[in-house]
Amino acid sequence: MGQLLVREIEDTLVHRLKRRAAAQGLSAEELHRRILREALSREEERKPSLIEFLTSPEGEIAPDVELEWNRPRDVELREIDLG
Repeated sequence: MGQLLVREIEDTLVHRLKRRAAAQGLSAEELHRRILREALSREEERKPSLIEFLTSPEGEIAPDVELEWNRPRDVELREIDLG
């Protein structure tokens, strides 16, 4: 088995880990292993791109959405004094 040495961890974090481990009847090392195992075993949640979000399972793009691509914008440009 490999070993992992983590340097420069805040003292408060180390104390919290030790307190939580003691409360669960575990060593700090065992709790640390469990936390790492849980964090790294989760699937990374990837948000779909806009086109993926708008694509139906059949491959149709935005089947229930009407998009207006060349919609004019009513934007008023004005100077702002930042000084």
